[in-house]
Amino acid sequence: MPWALPGAYYPGHVTIRLYDTSARQIRDFAPLTPGCVSIYLCGATVQAAPHIGHIRSGLNFDIMRRWFTYRGYDVTFIRNVTDIDDKIIKKAAEQNRPWWSIGYENERAFNDAYAALGCLPPTYEPRATGHITEMVEMMRGLIERGHAYEADGNVYFDVRSLPGYLSLSNQDLDDLRQPSEDGETGKRDLRDFAMWKAAKPGEPSWPTPWGRGRPGWHLECSAMAHKYLGSEFDIHGGGIDLIFPHHENEIAQARGFGDAFARYWVHNAWVTMSGEKMSKSLGNSVLVSEMAKKWRPVVLRYYLGTPHYRSTIEYSEESLREAESAYARIEGFVQRVTELAGRTVEPAAEVPPAFAAAMDDDLGVPQALAVVHTTVRQGNSALAADDKDAAVARLAEVRAMLGVLGLDPLDAQWAGEQEQGEDLRHVVDSLVRLVLDQREGARARKDWATADAIRDQLGQSGLTIEDSPQGPRWTLGSR
Repeated sequence: MPWALPGAYYPGHVTIRLYDTSARQIRDFAPLTPGCVSIYLCGATVQAAPHIGHIRSGLNFDIMRRWFTYRGYDVTFIRNVTDIDDKIIKKAAEQNRPWWSIGYENERAFNDAYAALGCLPPTYEPRATGHITEMVEMMRGLIERGHAYEADGNVYFDVRSLPGYLSLSNQDLDDLRQPSEDGETGKRDLRDFAMWKAAKPGEPSWPTPWGRGRPGWHLECSAMAHKYLGSEFDIHGGGIDLIFPHHENEIAQARGFGDAFARYWVHNAWVTMSGEKMSKSLGNSVLVSEMAKKWRPVVLRYYLGTPHYRSTIEYSEESLREAESAYARIEGFVQRVTELAGRTVEPAAEVPPAFAAAMDDDLGVPQALAVVHTTVRQGNSALAADDKDAAVARLAEVRAMLGVLGLDPLDAQWAGEQEQGEDLRHVVDSLVRLVLDQREGARARKDWATADAIRDQLGQSGLTIEDSPQGPRWTLGSR
């Protein structure tokens, strides 16, 4: 198991509930195999570097995976890479570069972003171009079963051949307007979708019984899910924008092939700017690599991972500053109790019941986070009352909860952030101490006006001054 918290529960003792898009309601989760969870997440299409909207999906399902692991499940987590599609080919032509170099460069950028924001690596991360054989086998099976046909070197899925098509997106076939692209000739019905596209001059292609060509987007995921998770698995995830046509067409191919496919469909909402989905085509994307220069990665994780996965995040600098301040309050508590204890306080064996109940209820991270902040306040009250044992107990609970969310300040993932700033902190601390000594001198003289003025001036510089029994201490406040 790649990650686990102490005190994980035996999975038969709890009921986790998830909103299932296909059922349009929250359902009790019952795994296909007792004690195990299989998850397939639609990953990156690597035509460009990732913006924070892309990474939100990875964060949401990382938290899901961590919670299942905490609850005692053995999780198999597949996140694919779409390394060939029309956008990648177009970028290659525009930049006069090999298509594979663009894909690999951006695949690395995605993996760097996932890692920077604390996402655990997937169990497997298959590339589409590594599974052409599986795609050909699936197309052959669909043609034999009467669900697909070849025309002009293309292979299409016959949408009228499968009862229940469009049940995920709840559309009427007669009203369907299927996206179509150049070169998709020979369709029997304009609503049929391409699984395989005939080769065009100068484009990458692979041999098949129907001629050279390349895969369609939808076929890739159906084939890879079958390869790594079998004919039936527990959870298929992705952004809400993938419900149609991508996930709808994945279901059609898989079920036409004879697979039961996913038992639950879980979709995360968008990150928006001015009410529009964040996307490269709209020119409103915020690259993770640029954001990480302005904000600590752990703050970005807090910002993107703590809203409910089904709620839209409207991007704003103000919201990020609020996330930064909220996380700083947690960090300050962790630091103060650790200093008081004189040792590293290990996470509690179990998270508080209210936190667990929130997470079990459709991954209610906002409600779970409220428990974290309540526990921090209780811990701060214990500190103020010089109740060391209570403060340490609250810290143990906070660390257990933050571990599930991937936000524990003492985790090795974020230790590097603290180390990078340690040298600078020593310099700043020396300078601030000089000013604080002046303030202490003013307080000793009962010159309260000067003492308050020094504190206010430090506050305007972004520092928060706290008077404690051990003397004044400073922390970096919000921006």
